[in-house]
Amino acid sequence: MNPTGALSGISVIDLSRLLPGPYCTMILADHGARVIAVENPRYRDRGETVFPVYRNKSHMSLNLKSEIGREIFFRLVGDADVVVEGFRPGVVTRLGVDYPAVCRVNPKIVYCSITGYGQTGPMRHAAGHDVNYLSRSGLLDLMGEKGRPPAIPGIQLADLVGGGMNGALGIVMALFHRERSGTGQHIDISMTDGMLGMLPTVQFFQALFGAEQIRGDSFLSHRYACYNTYQTADGRYLSVGAVENHFWQNLCRHLGKPEYGPLQYDETRREEIIASMREKFRQKPLGEWEREFEGLDVCVSPIRTVAEAMQDPLFDVREMVAQADQPTPALGVPVKLSETPGAVHTAPAAFGEDTDRILRELGYGEAEIRALREKGVV
Repeated sequence: MNPTGALSGISVIDLSRLLPGPYCTMILADHGARVIAVENPRYRDRGETVFPVYRNKSHMSLNLKSEIGREIFFRLVGDADVVVEGFRPGVVTRLGVDYPAVCRVNPKIVYCSITGYGQTGPMRHAAGHDVNYLSRSGLLDLMGEKGRPPAIPGIQLADLVGGGMNGALGIVMALFHRERSGTGQHIDISMTDGMLGMLPTVQFFQALFGAEQIRGDSFLSHRYACYNTYQTADGRYLSVGAVENHFWQNLCRHLGKPEYGPLQYDETRREEIIASMREKFRQKPLGEWEREFEGLDVCVSPIRTVAEAMQDPLFDVREMVAQADQPTPALGVPVKLSETPGAVHTAPAAFGEDTDRILRELGYGEAEIRALREKGVV
């Protein structure tokens, strides 16, 4: 726990699993909230004890299907500020730990539900994963090469952004509202909603050009040479993002192609320009291009592997790679606050490692804790 973070003093009970909810509460924990992750004992052999999103948290096992388990949960909730859950709609109601039930114990609670399709609508009970939410929202159709099948991205955008980030943002907004009004509220996060909400530039370009944006062939996706990717002599790749004409002019002059400067978005010459740039960039290896473009205003970047990015001096200076007493580097905290900075203090919690300590804090004695374990409650 980060005692100097912006959310220091905020207590969060996290009933979610896998990625969206735990990523949401990791953001809160990085900024000082005390997060207790709660999972059913049957997941004890989950094999996820070092899953990075459990950093800065406590972890306890608890069977909410048992009466005693629910009693323990409501003791936790009594002093909590936030509850996060990621079950399908209706599950928390059947368990008896839904928003109305929690409100009876703690009327000021901020209760965040993160699901694939939301608490309302015809798909609220449908199963899904990241690729399904990207598909339904139209994002997946924009990913990949022109004329080829949509390409599934290598990171879980819907889980991390639509669920995790939007969930954290909603919680912080609800906490701010509670500070002014004294009342909590229920937050309904749909990962599919979150993905549809990422389409403002697509809408803008469709209105601007009067046409649908096409996979691998749109204004900011390979249609023009100024916003494209190119292979280098050593089989690596670099990216060009010279949207503004002065960046494009600088690049064209440096590459000995000043005549292309005024033709940045010329439809009759765009394929010729792309072909010329491809030929040019294949003449030198990536490292040589990187050294050559250093200090120039051209918006050219090497396309790093993840391993290379983790070694990049940029992220060392930006404190985006931290050790946190663990053998492999941990990702740092991307939101930089000057007065209340976030931090990585503890490695990911092992399954149930804090169960006994939390039960003692709630007033349970050693004999009671042993009995709870024998009964499968924890």
